[in-house]
Amino acid sequence: MSLRFLTAGESHGPSLTAILDGMPAGVSISAEMINKELSRRQHGYGSGGRMKIEKDTVQILGGVMAGETTGAPIALLVQNDDHVKWKGKAVEPMTAPRPGHADLTGAVKYGYKDLRPSLERASARETTMRVAMGAVCKHFLAQFGIIVGGYVSSIGEIQTDFGNMPFEERFAKAEESDVRCPVESSAKKMRAEIEKTIHGKNTLGGVLEIVALNLPVGLGSFAQWDKRLEAKLAMAIMSVQAIKGVEIGDAFENAKRLGTLAHDPILLDASNIQRSTNRAGGIEGGISNGQPILIRAAMKPIATTLLSQPTVDLASGTESPTKYERSDFCPVPRAVPILEAMAAFVIADVLIEKLGGDSLNEMKPRFESLRKATLEDLQMDNTPHVFWE
Repeated sequence: MSLRFLTAGESHGPSLTAILDGMPAGVSISAEMINKELSRRQHGYGSGGRMKIEKDTVQILGGVMAGETTGAPIALLVQNDDHVKWKGKAVEPMTAPRPGHADLTGAVKYGYKDLRPSLERASARETTMRVAMGAVCKHFLAQFGIIVGGYVSSIGEIQTDFGNMPFEERFAKAEESDVRCPVESSAKKMRAEIEKTIHGKNTLGGVLEIVALNLPVGLGSFAQWDKRLEAKLAMAIMSVQAIKGVEIGDAFENAKRLGTLAHDPILLDASNIQRSTNRAGGIEGGISNGQPILIRAAMKPIATTLLSQPTVDLASGTESPTKYERSDFCPVPRAVPILEAMAAFVIADVLIEKLGGDSLNEMKPRFESLRKATLEDLQMDNTPHVFWE
């Protein structure tokens, strides 16, 4: 892996931190640029009370000097404003695990005497630093004309038909919507569904689409299982809290089709190799094919509900209803920038691996000289070969 990152910190601890290692030198970075992405994460219809408390802003503590990356690890920090309510105070024990959360599994794994350490680290509050890290990756990709964007395609039973709306228009219209759905007729129904869920003291999930545009052909590899681009993307997206399913392109619809209807015909336009469809979602054989990469992610309704659920109080050893911990009612709109960040991280990683070099200035000429899907760059000698002797 050329690029890697780690996060640290707890949901109600003093701060959250991240280190992004492997970013080339010469990429202009500012706190304002990162803060714009952090602000996106904090807005979305169905958010809980925490977003009214926190005003996430980043401090860049290392790896950036005079506004540019140095090639050294980039250290990022976001303070938890809510920490003052917890600092130095005895916290009521948490002993009744919520179904669907890491409360119980974490306690079994680590031997906790209280469930709160599971909650504190497993919380989606950690994604603050993923978005901060991802902002750097998105800006790096922009230097090569690569765009990563996203939007909500469904919430609960409400589905959206995008028709022929271009992806960049979807991105722009999603940012104008408080449910991050580009189609207003669907967005209106989503708001009503979320409102009904809030009144019912419940939670709601949905499906998000993340798209990467203007990628070159040749990122990723089929040579080893862990080099396949869709595998890297699936792992990154599935690592986000409450994401329980991922598909690339029309994966689940393709499973219902005949083979001749599940793939993308290869056509010739002058000397350019083209596709008439994008059922593969921009990846074939673990390698980007130049089409938009399309990822769909299924986000479950989150585990914390005002309406109590059956559980067991581990301290008393009796069946007991869950106790409410402050949370979102529908986190789906807020998850868009988080999934964008994870996709951008993976694409930045494979692009750095493909190009090599330690600085942006080294990489740009190499990017321009990458082999393309044209007859000129795919010169077949059309002669028999002896591959093994």
